[in-house]
Amino acid sequence: MDLLTALQMVLQPHVLLSILLAELFGVFVGAMPGLTATMATALLVPFTYFMDPVAGIAMIISMSAVAIFAGDIPAVLLRIPGTPASAALTIDAYQLGRKRPVSTLGVDLFCSMLGGLTGSLILIFMAPTLAEFAANFSSVEYFWLTMWGLSMAIVISAEDPLKGVLGVIIGFMMACIGIDPVYGYVRYTFGRLELLSGISFIPAMIGLFAIPELLKQISNPKERYVIKLSMTERVFELVKEVLRKFKSVVLRSALIGTFIGALPGAGADIAAWVSYGVAKRTSKSPNEYGKGSLEGVVAATSANNAALSGAWIPLLVFGIPGDSITAIALGALMAHGLRPGPMLFQRQGTLVIALFIVFILANILMLLIGYLSIRLSSNILKVPRNTLVPIIAVFCVIGAYAVNNSLFDVWIMLTLGVTGYFMERLGIPIPSVVLAIILGPMVEFNFMTTLIKSDMNPAIFISRPIAAGLAVLAIFTWVLPFLRSRRRYVEGDTGKLGT
Repeated sequence: MDLLTALQMVLQPHVLLSILLAELFGVFVGAMPGLTATMATALLVPFTYFMDPVAGIAMIISMSAVAIFAGDIPAVLLRIPGTPASAALTIDAYQLGRKRPVSTLGVDLFCSMLGGLTGSLILIFMAPTLAEFAANFSSVEYFWLTMWGLSMAIVISAEDPLKGVLGVIIGFMMACIGIDPVYGYVRYTFGRLELLSGISFIPAMIGLFAIPELLKQISNPKERYVIKLSMTERVFELVKEVLRKFKSVVLRSALIGTFIGALPGAGADIAAWVSYGVAKRTSKSPNEYGKGSLEGVVAATSANNAALSGAWIPLLVFGIPGDSITAIALGALMAHGLRPGPMLFQRQGTLVIALFIVFILANILMLLIGYLSIRLSSNILKVPRNTLVPIIAVFCVIGAYAVNNSLFDVWIMLTLGVTGYFMERLGIPIPSVVLAIILGPMVEFNFMTTLIKSDMNPAIFISRPIAAGLAVLAIFTWVLPFLRSRRRYVEGDTGKLGT
């Protein structure tokens, strides 16, 4: 009876219209570099005050799901991540999109839907169990988790692990700019007040990914930027290939994404990087990663959408937001007189079931909205290169400026863009730098917090079972690429001696 009542609540015309409008808004937000799903959620909250709870929360759920997918559109077409969660797949998606743009976006959309549905089902059936496990995480476990995530920078650059480490060091140096998160010291600001809060991630991401590509196009005028676009690409055949070859990748990535999303403060961007790294570690063709790997795109996009559902697990069960989007959603729930926690399931069980239905419905409707957005956005590729490159440059400037309404962020973007161009020429992997910028503050904060709690006793880092397990996993992931690299070197020398 509760299920039927909840279904009737969701299928009300005004609720369905709210979901549809929110998903259209999500497409716009996700596809615009510089605009994030968090920013869009904050803009939606005032409108939810005038709606019933189901319609209001449904708007937030639907918008965020589509925004994460839409962030992949400029990543595929222009090599610009629309949202931070799209950064992990940008290089592979862009390389793959140069050959089959519509098919790549179609697979991306399909895997986003599958990841979102998997995360939603886990949210429905396993929310209390996962939330209870996540509640055992302290700063020790978070430190090793972020270190494991950071080790993916080495996995990404397994062909030359030392350059991956160099990329991590550069990213860490950028992440250390600003005020120390524990003691409050000012570091590396050179007297600039704009750097007190550190380097904003969005301008850094746009600069490191987009500007080097634009510089390559300017310096190589004979290379065509716009690829031949065929609207008759066999999208369904590529989808069948994904289902045939990468079913396990989709499921594993969705599970990883949901679990990491359920950890407060982790988020979809970390889930995407970890899933991408795990997929490369277990892949039969790891050499394709970074050169247009369909498997890498499938792993990252399945994980980041699943993480959105996972972030609602601690919110609904304990009232603890899993990420910045659910932190804003918590305010919206409380504004409607709903306090998340165990009692919510007892007192408002029908409403909770209605929200679960919204998760499933939003991911299914994303197929329709996403298909229309792919067809419209692919027209970008019909624009001549001489016209398209300046337009992309303008959008990069707007995206960097929009974060803090600051011209200083534009200069940061341009500076890092030129730096990124030379790093690519030297073979330093840009994804390693970006990953270190994301995880650097979390690694530092959890490391220092743990030491302070233990009175500077390092034994605390392996004193808890979960922490010890994560420590072994992180250290193994850091060391393995170097061992493989040394093995290849020895085998190469042996081969030369044999000849």
